[in-house]
Formats: sequence, structure tokens, C-alpha cells
Amino acid sequence: MTWSYWRISPFVTSIFFILGVLTLYWVLFNWITSWFHARHINIDDDTINAWHGVIYMLVFVFVMQLSVIGQANSWEFVNFHLIAVIFCAFFLNIRMPYYTLLPVVIVYMVFDQSIFFWESWSYAAVFVGFFWSLNYLRLWVQKHAHSWVYYYGTVGFFGGVLWGLIKVKYSLSWENTLQEYGYLLIFAGLLYAYVNMLTQDSEIKLRLAQFASHDALTQTENFAAYTEHIKYLFDDSTANNLNLSMMMFDIDHFKHVNDTYGHLAGDRVLQEVSETVQTVLSENDPKVKLYRTGGEEFNVLFPGYDLVSTRAIVRQIFAAVNHLVVKYGDQEIAVSISVGVSTLHQADDSPVDFYNRVDQNLYFSKRHGRMRVTVDQ
Repeated sequence: MTWSYWRISPFVTSIFFILGVLTLYWVLFNWITSWFHARHINIDDDTINAWHGVIYMLVFVFVMQLSVIGQANSWEFVNFHLIAVIFCAFFLNIRMPYYTLLPVVIVYMVFDQSIFFWESWSYAAVFVGFFWSLNYLRLWVQKHAHSWVYYYGTVGFFGGVLWGLIKVKYSLSWENTLQEYGYLLIFAGLLYAYVNMLTQDSEIKLRLAQFASHDALTQTENFAAYTEHIKYLFDDSTANNLNLSMMMFDIDHFKHVNDTYGHLAGDRVLQEVSETVQTVLSENDPKVKLYRTGGEEFNVLFPGYDLVSTRAIVRQIFAAVNHLVVKYGDQEIAVSISVGVSTLHQADDSPVDFYNRVDQNLYFSKRHGRMRVTVDQ
């Protein structure tokens, strides 16, 4: 940032450089998460974020410092390093205990040929404290207004201490030191605005995705999500000879509920039935998913389950819902369900064949008295 022979101000180019580095981070992160999601690899996005963030920023810091190791101007990229720390510790909320962060700092000092300077050790201790404080601040500010004030206060305090140590070690003038410290505060402010803008955009996209794949009334996944998942599970199960079972149920005499108590009462029944079923599934196996595929019709997909292994969960769902009494105003509405269950057959040429067989079992239950379970014989 002090390369005086540049035609463009180093400060301006530094801003574009930092924004470019951060934009590349988000592009890579989105590509990696999309790659895992497309292959239905069960890795949490937060885990990907943590590993990607640490590796990306370490590569960024070490590669930049490589060009100035052992030179009198080896302090020039300090602000870039601090921005990387702020990004990882505060905005990505990557949590690293101090006893794992300190060895990284020591390796960096060896790499930078500065391990024998007391200022470097002081810098390392403050650096670790900065990282830990940003981690704590990230959680703390969520419960308080004006988070940017606390953010700036923390960055300003630790940044001032760190640049003071740099001044002592490299005998910088006050003019240079204060200029670099001012740059840090400007960069930190731009980073805050930039990440908040991206976060708001991501939240909008997340809400749109949630709306597209989830039923607004029951908050279960909807028919579009079912169609996508059954296609993947069908292809994966047939290609790898894996078990796959499905349960389909609908609420008995649901039209009577709407006609007698009103559609709002019917909505309450749908909500409480889905909540009851979801509770049973969560207690047994989170990989088993519930979908609302029609008005009062629901499907449950059991990846890796044969008919025997589905039996216990199906019985729990059947018992829980059939003992459900939904209160609406001063009315009590007894609920029962009819159920069809089947497993994937070798003769199934498509997910539709599988679906139709489960559907036939459901309608057998409905035609033969309702409130019963029909399973392939």
C-alpha cells in the first residue's frame, strides 16, 4: 500500500483487491456447496464454510507475505492479514480455540523469519486475543442493537495495539503508522457494508428457496421437493441395489372436517398432524423425510429401509396420529389416518411405478374401513 510508483493510489487498488479476494471466496464457497448438494453428500454448510474459510485465508495470507519475507517493508500487508482475520472470526464466525490458533501464528512467524523478535511474540498474543474477541463479539452483538459500534470499537482497539507494535518493530514514523491504521478502519467499514449486503441477498435467496420447496401451511417439504428427492433416491437405490421404502397417508374424512368446522379448522388439523408426524420422525431418524404432496395427503420416504425396518416407525406414526385430538375453539376434532406402505421393486421402471403401488395400498386402506395400514404382501 506504499508502492509510490503506482499510477493509481495504493489505497484505491487495495480496496478493489480486497473486494476481489472476498468475491472469489464467495464464488468458490457457492461452487463447493452446490457440488456437495448436487451429489446429496451429507456435509453441513457450516462445516464447509469453516474449512474453506480457514484454508482460503491461510493461502491468501501466506502467498501475499511470500513476496516481502525478510525485507524492511515486510509490514506492508499487515492490513490485509487483519482483514482476513476479521472476515474469518467475525463474519464467517469460524471458531478456533486459542491453543489451535497459536501454533498457526508460530508457523507464520517462522515462515516470516520474525520468530526471534519480542515484538512478534507480543503481536502474536494480541493477534490471538483479537481473533477470540471477534468470535465472542459475533455472538454477543446478535442480542444488541447498533452492532457496528461494538464491531468498530473492537477493531479500533486491537488494530491500534497491533499497529503500535508494528511501529516499534520497524521504526515507522507516526505519519505512516496512523495512515495505515486509518486504512484499516476504512477497510473494516467497507468489509462490514459489503458482507452485510451479501448476507441480505443470501437471506432473500434462502427464503425464496424455502418457499419453493416447502408447504407454507405445514412447513413440511412440498410436492416439488418430493419429486426432486424421489428421483435422486430412485436412481441411487436402483444403481447401487439399496433399499428404499415409502409411506403414504391421508387424513380420514377431511372434507367432513372442513364442511363441519370450517377451513381454518381443517388447516389446524393439517398443521397438528404434520407436527406430530415430524416429531416421530425426528426422534427416530432425521434422514426420513415428510412431504405434503396433496391437500390432505402426505408421503414419507425411507432411504435405506426395507419393509421390516419401516414397520416400527410406521406404527409409531399411526398410533400417534390416531390418538390425536385437535382443539379448535371450543371444538375437539378426533383425527385418524389411512396408510399405504411399499418398498422399491426391481420391476419398477420409474419413480411413478413406485408411487402408484404405494398409492394403491393407501386406497385399499380407504376402501376397507379406513384407519388402517396396508403393506405389500
